Amino acid sequence: MLIECMVYIAVFAILLGIGFAAFYFSWDHTRALIGTTDEIASALHAGERWRADVRGATGKISVEMTTSGEVVRIPEAGKEIIYRFASGELRRESPAANISQLLLPRVKASQMAADARGPVTAWRWELELKEHRRETLLPLLFTFAAVPKQP
Repeated sequence: MLIECMVYIAVFAILLGIGFAAFYFSWDHTRALIGTTDEIASALHAGERWRADVRGATGKISVEMTTSGEVVRIPEAGKEIIYRFASGELRRESPAANISQLLLPRVKASQMAADARGPVTAWRWELELKEHRRETLLPLLFTFAAVPKQP
């Protein structure tokens, strides 16, 4: 009887260990999924903000590569909007209002470029976010396109 009780306790301990391992595995992956979905939503909001800024451009948009990263200048009605990609962060700055806003903190790559399409020059933004887990098989890639109202 004592041996049977010991066997039941051992089986219970094994099942309990497997259950805890499955729970923590699921918990860890759920946290990574929540973080990824939040970053996807932030990237979509940043893309829509960028598209609105490009559509509102009143002058020539310029892109320059610096030692720290890419800088895009968008002139708008007496002010200038600057998108700066450096050190894995994307910032939107408005020097006239003295505002610097962190749009995306975990960016792997960002490139904004003019895309000539016949008589119209569109702008394309290629964005890649960093993964939360090394095992991620699908990279977080985004492409946004916009056309300034003024040529």
